[in-house]
Amino acid sequence: MNLDEAINNRRSIRKYKEKEFSESDLDHIMESAMSAPSAGNLQSRRFYIIKNKDVRNNLAKGAFNQNFIIEAPVAVVVCADHRIQARYRSRGIQLYSIMDCSASIQNMLLTAYSLGLGSCWISAFDEESVRETLDIPIHLRPVAIVTLGYSDEKPDQRHRVNQIEKII
Repeated sequence: MNLDEAINNRRSIRKYKEKEFSESDLDHIMESAMSAPSAGNLQSRRFYIIKNKDVRNNLAKGAFNQNFIIEAPVAVVVCADHRIQARYRSRGIQLYSIMDCSASIQNMLLTAYSLGLGSCWISAFDEESVRETLDIPIHLRPVAIVTLGYSDEKPDQRHRVNQIEKII
């Protein structure tokens, strides 16, 4: 699969088959996440891999009852590590660490798709609920939940708006 195919055909998946995927595929996805670019190469992101269904159930509750989190065999909570980007002051903490996480998430989504897996980037959740569920330390900020598994749906591509303001 070429990169353009992955970029143009990947979709957010919210229905998963009750089927595990290999540990080597998960390792490959996480290696891709850690290979993403980062501000100052500080790599200010941390990952919590959740396979336990009871824990995924608690995550789903904290994510406003997005129950497909329970259906997916794996959820990854991506956190920004504010200690690392503090050297860039408020811009590092408020922006760079989020950008680091976002680049990692995009790599995860594309790699999962290339391996025949579905995924979904979830941003709608109560941070404190996720923090409590996983006992995340205060210097880490939960930024997203990514679900991974075999898709049980084929969503159509949604309309994309031209967002180019000006060509100079």
